[in-house]
Amino acid sequence: MKKTVITIFAALFTTALMAQDIDLPAPRRTGGMPLMEALARRRSSRDFGSRALPRQTISDLLWAAWGYNRPDKRTAPSSRDKQEIELYVAMPEGLYLYDAEANRLRMVSGEDLRPLTGTQPFVAEAPLNIIYVCRKQMITGKTPDELIAATYANTGFIAQNVYLFCASESLATVVRAMVDREKLAEAMHLSEQSMITLVQSVGYPADE
Repeated sequence: MKKTVITIFAALFTTALMAQDIDLPAPRRTGGMPLMEALARRRSSRDFGSRALPRQTISDLLWAAWGYNRPDKRTAPSSRDKQEIELYVAMPEGLYLYDAEANRLRMVSGEDLRPLTGTQPFVAEAPLNIIYVCRKQMITGKTPDELIAATYANTGFIAQNVYLFCASESLATVVRAMVDREKLAEAMHLSEQSMITLVQSVGYPADE
């Protein structure tokens, strides 16, 4: 009887942990603003409203940023197709890792880490901050300087996808390098093989 109770408790505990993940709705891959108009509207903004983004918008945003548009290829290029960048999403309810294949946000922490995603005050108020993380072990055959150059270029491709999506959807966004990477990496429990490159805030404009 005792063993049965323990087994049931373990199953319920595992289920509760899994329930913290967020299954996103299928991303919408059609529509949006014409490219030339989106380029004309692309800009950085540091003024965000507090309203949360709907899950559909989050799904569309992350797919546009770094989803799969072919069975094994992404919406942004990467050096030698290593696909070494991971997208972590910091929101009020916690920190998540974007699983593009499953179209799911996998919970990493229930702590609100937004204040640690930059040194400017607005980062704690933006409803969503994307943290770009390079898995250094995925890149081989490069010197340390070459690795830095490649992974920052790859991050830039993804960040520009976010900019264009936000322009199309009338959202505010800004990509940032002003972040205490060591402190944030510690809070995220990243390994030494994981390196934070940039962070990007996304949300509705403050004056909407």
